[in-house]
Parts: sequence; C-alpha cells; structure tokens
Amino acid sequence: AYLTEHAGATPAARAEAIRRRYGKDRTFSVPILMACALAGLVPWAEAPRLPFELACLPQSWYRFARLPVVSYALPALIAIGQCVHANRRSWNPIRNFVRWVARSRSLTVLRRIQPTSGGYLEATPLTSFVTMALVGAGRRDGAVIADGVRFLVSSVRPDGSWPIDTNLATWVTTLSVNALATAGDLESLDTKDAILGWLLKQQYTERHPYTDADPGGWAWTDLPGGVPDCDDTPGAVLAVLALGEAQAAKNDRSHFRNLEAGVKWALDLQNRDGGFPTFCRGWGVLPFDRSGSDLTAHALRAVCRAVKCGADAPGPAPGGFTATGQADAGVPRAFAYLAREQRADGSWLPLWFGNQHAPDDINPVYGTARVLAAYRDLGMTDAPECQRGVTYLLGVQNADGGWGGAAGCPSSVEETALVVEVLAELAPGDAVERGLAWLVEAVESGRFREPSPIGFYFAKLWYFEKLYPLIFTVAALGRAARGL
Repeated sequence: AYLTEHAGATPAARAEAIRRRYGKDRTFSVPILMACALAGLVPWAEAPRLPFELACLPQSWYRFARLPVVSYALPALIAIGQCVHANRRSWNPIRNFVRWVARSRSLTVLRRIQPTSGGYLEATPLTSFVTMALVGAGRRDGAVIADGVRFLVSSVRPDGSWPIDTNLATWVTTLSVNALATAGDLESLDTKDAILGWLLKQQYTERHPYTDADPGGWAWTDLPGGVPDCDDTPGAVLAVLALGEAQAAKNDRSHFRNLEAGVKWALDLQNRDGGFPTFCRGWGVLPFDRSGSDLTAHALRAVCRAVKCGADAPGPAPGGFTATGQADAGVPRAFAYLAREQRADGSWLPLWFGNQHAPDDINPVYGTARVLAAYRDLGMTDAPECQRGVTYLLGVQNADGGWGGAAGCPSSVEETALVVEVLAELAPGDAVERGLAWLVEAVESGRFREPSPIGFYFAKLWYFEKLYPLIFTVAALGRAARGL
C-alpha cells in the first residue's frame, strides 16, 4: 500500500519512481529493483544488469572502468550482477559466455573482500543485498552467504530492528577528543594515554583488500569491515595531535610516525581537481566518489596542523616529516578547489551529511560551517570566500536564534552548534549570542540529547547518531567560553 501511494500502482510506475529518486547513480536503485523483482513487485526487465565481470579486473583498473556503482558497492556489483544475470540473460551470446566464465572468479573476489565479521562495511543494507542476491541467483550455500547471515543475525538489536551501521567507534572517539580539545577541556580526561594508544592501533598498516587503499588511513570503526577514508583519517590525525601534545612536550615523538603516515595517506588521495574524495582517488563519476568540500576542508585542517606541529617540535621526527613538500603543493590546490565549489549564495554543499527538511535533502549549513573551519584554522579569515560563507550563515539564522540545514529549516542542536562554533571567532556579535542562548536553553532543558536525522542525502539513506548533538555542543560552548 505504501509503494502504491508513493510510487504508483503498476510495476512500471514503481520502477520508474525508484530510478527517478536515485538518478544515474545505481548504487541503491539497482538493489531495490532487484529486491522488488525477487518479491514479484516488478518484472526482471526493470532490474538493470550490472557488469559483475569487471570485478575480475585488477583493482587498479576500476577507476577506468566507469562502474555504474560507487567504489564501496563492489560487493553489490558482483552479487546483484549475478542475480540479475541468472534471472534475465542477455540476448548477446558472447556477453553471456563472458559472464558465465566470470561467475566463479568474481565470487572469489567477493569472498576475499568479505571481512571476518561477515558484514560488508559492517552495514546491514549492503550485507543484506549481497546475501539475498546470491540466494536469488540460485547459490543456496557457500561461505559468503553463511557469513553474511551470521552477521545479520548477530547485529539485530533487542527490539528486533537493525541499524544502518553497527559501529562508529573510531569516528565518534575522534570527534569527542577534538571537541574537548576545542573547548580547552581535554585535561579533564584521565584516559588520554589509553585513548591515544587505542587510536594508533586503529590505523591501517597494510594495503586494504577492499579498496586497495595504501596503509596509513583510518576507518570509522574498529570492526574488521571498516574501510579507510578521508573524513575519518583527518579526524584521527587531529585527535592524535591533541592527545600527543603531552608526549611531544616530553620529547616523546613516537606517534609522529603515525601522523606522517596519515598525512601522506590523505595527500596521496588528492584528486586532480584539488579536492579530496572519500575512498578512492580518481574515480569521480558518481557523487560518492567525487571530491567533497567538507572532506577537503577536513583534510586541510589536519594536514596543515600536523605539518606545522612536525616543523615546530624540538628535535627531528623519527624518519623525518617527509610530507611537508607534498603539503606545500597540495594546500593551494585544495583552496582553489574550495573557491570553485562555493555556490553563488556563499554556501558549500557537503558530500556526506544532508537534512530532510531542506530542498533536495542537502545541507548547505553543515557544509559551509565545515569549510569555514578550515579558513579559520589556517588564518585565511580575510579571504573573500570566507567572508561570503560567513554572510551566508548569518543570513539563514532562524528567528529563534538557531540554525537548521538551510534557510527556513527548523533549528537543530547539530546545525546550531556547528555554526556557533565556527562563527564564535569569525563573526562574534549578536547572531552568535542568540545562537549561544538557543544552545544553552537546549542544554538546560535536556533537548541537546535529542539527535536529529542526518545522513547521506545523495543516497537518501538516513540515520541519527546520539553523540553528535553532545559532541557539537561541547565544541561550540567550549570555544565560545574560551573566547569570552
């Protein structure tokens, strides 16, 4: 009934509604159409074929193959491609032969990139699609299916539901550390050494089998299904810098090897357009694999702070801080990218986080606040792009003193805290004071513990994280208190 109301009463109307919602990126539309076909809601002719045989190519060739799904969806490409092929053969006998030959080898790839937990990316949706696709292709047994089912059974919550992601431990740990550092309250932690040791252990020291990523990056989780990316790696670099200040002051610079590896990992990911993508350099065809303004700003903050710390600290860093020259060349290119990506109204769009109340589900308030943090930290507050960004944020403040994802969106703790934290230094005055009053009331009433949905707007995939409003509020009130 829901599908009939929102997508149409006929199979053709439903299929078209799904394709229209996701556009040319097939990462989610094809799995959903496959699930509908397995359920008999649409004919198999509506489920596009995926070239799973491309997974047999060397990983270094993937970015040239122009895959119809984003880089993290390789398991779906293989499994769903096989499922559609099994239920809808091509009219081309040569293509059918190639895919017949590629079935076994691509399944070997699928098994090789499956983590020990059984969950691809530690994510319920992706693992579910892979498992049902293989069963729908007639493969009723096998290690991939067995381990996928094991992951799904073990990750169900007590109330019978499943989360989108099972664990964001590394991401929320680095956010928490950096928020306390921003607030000047990191010394209140009596577990700094333990957290630093834990974070250093989460750094990848071998080439990743999933994305072929070099060693040196961090993922969002400490579970085996994580993949190093260019949001978690800068966050970890900043957290290690903050936690390692005491060691550096005592001339203990053992963690600088980790910093060097993290900085080099991020710089090696920089695209030719000057921006930084999520997982893989040079893909750039679909939204998730393109350079992102929020990712680029985060990388800039981490790289520049780490390089400066390496240059200022007494004594040579173990092995030398060799990324300095690469950073000197990459930083101007990154700022040139940000200047090109700024919209006419002064805002920047983030790659990751959206807002369900905003037009097209995008979140220019989040994106602009994240980018302005880079201009602030690197002393570029007088840049025209920075001033236009500040003007945009001031212009979309709500009458109640808070901010939402865009002009006219209801105020939320997350967006308000992010804006207050960056404007406290860039534009102190009445707007910031009103935002502070809104946040203080949210804390005193307990509303700051209520998370808002915030997620992958380009994939229409939504989640909330209950630590976000706490973390962002600590950073905002802490920076404002330090300024006062």
